[in-house]
Amino acid sequence: MTKEQDRDRVRGNADRLQAENLEKGGEFTDWFEELYEKADGDSSMVPWGDQEPRQGLVDWMSKQPQGGEAKALDVGCGLGDNAAFLDANGYDVTAIDLSHSAIEWAAKRFADGAVKFCQADLFDLPDDLIGQFDLVHETYTLQALPDAVRPKLFRAIADLVAPDGRLLVITRSRDESVVPDGPPWPLAKSQLDAFLVLGLTEIEVTQTIEANPDGRQIPHLRIEYQKTC
Repeated sequence: MTKEQDRDRVRGNADRLQAENLEKGGEFTDWFEELYEKADGDSSMVPWGDQEPRQGLVDWMSKQPQGGEAKALDVGCGLGDNAAFLDANGYDVTAIDLSHSAIEWAAKRFADGAVKFCQADLFDLPDDLIGQFDLVHETYTLQALPDAVRPKLFRAIADLVAPDGRLLVITRSRDESVVPDGPPWPLAKSQLDAFLVLGLTEIEVTQTIEANPDGRQIPHLRIEYQKTC
């Protein structure tokens, strides 16, 4: 089996879990826990389980000063690689994920680090996370959920950013005219403009092409925002 075929198999399994969950009347996010449980410690069974930080985050960080005492939050941390990378670059990191299994897995992988891994639901955030972070990093969470629930997701992510803090969003992207067939649902730039009415200002917009592990070239957007009110 080629890398591309194996990747498609794992992605197909994730799509099946999501479809079965919706057929049973579950919430849009319930299938994530089942996926991590069934992976049973095998990261190759998690479509986004690359066991390395996302290249977009690495590239962005190469132009930034060390985190110092800055507090960072990693949204939808999965297996924890992005959170651990932020920790290694000097940030005081909290990492959240909806899935209990993902949080337990990530905490075991990076038990020697200082990241605080916490289970949390973006649709029902605890008060002690709101407005507390100098940097909020979000890769691939927005694209993983359908349009129907995304407005609430934009609000939740924006609410996590402290006054004058920054938000870094990395997502697969698409032309405005393309109708996405997800999951995942690549985002058009106009969709991400939802952050601009939530107290955030664009600092930098970067269009990139990233290679999947199977070699496919995928358009991406990386946008840095600052909270202005």
